[in-house]
Amino acid sequence: MPAYVIVEVTIHNPAEYEDYKKLTPQSLKPFDGKFIVRGGKVGSLEGDWKPERIVVLEFPDADNAQAWWSSEEYAPAKALRQRTAHTKMILVPGFEQ
Repeated sequence: MPAYVIVEVTIHNPAEYEDYKKLTPQSLKPFDGKFIVRGGKVGSLEGDWKPERIVVLEFPDADNAQAWWSSEEYAPAKALRQRTAHTKMILVPGFEQ
């Protein structure tokens, strides 16, 4: 069953965050992860949620998503993200159709 990592990002250092954006795609490949949403204009439909940036990643399953997040491949990018931005990140299961 697919799993999704959903991230709300508030960037504090835009110049350095660009390096994070360059590092992350390669770290996803060993875990069969891919971007579904990567930035872009966010529009609010209900409530007062106004995120600066939203990212959604898809993995074949939750185990791959968790393995990616804690991997050596992602560690340098993760450290860079944590230094340059504030994030809220969740892992949610998809469903089989």
